[in-house]
Amino acid sequence: MKLINIGFGNLINVDRVVAVVSPESAPVKRVMQDAREKGMLIDATCGRKTMAVIIADSGHVVLSALQPEMMANRLGDSSFEEESGNE
Repeated sequence: MKLINIGFGNLINVDRVVAVVSPESAPVKRVMQDAREKGMLIDATCGRKTMAVIIADSGHVVLSALQPEMMANRLGDSSFEEESGNE
């Protein structure tokens, strides 16, 4: 299991991440609202502005105060480390 920091000491399992998106579009806002109503929304922003929405394969939606580009870099770095470790 590979964990990455999504801000403020909060960690998620990289293997469960389906998408990291910006919270600005209407479809993403609907996904967030649906997850909130179902009890599947996890707010990891610690009171800060939501900058990235992480969608997991379990249906959970995680809000992060980090920008999507930073999240993508962290996800990319962890998969690179995993691949390079297998050589």
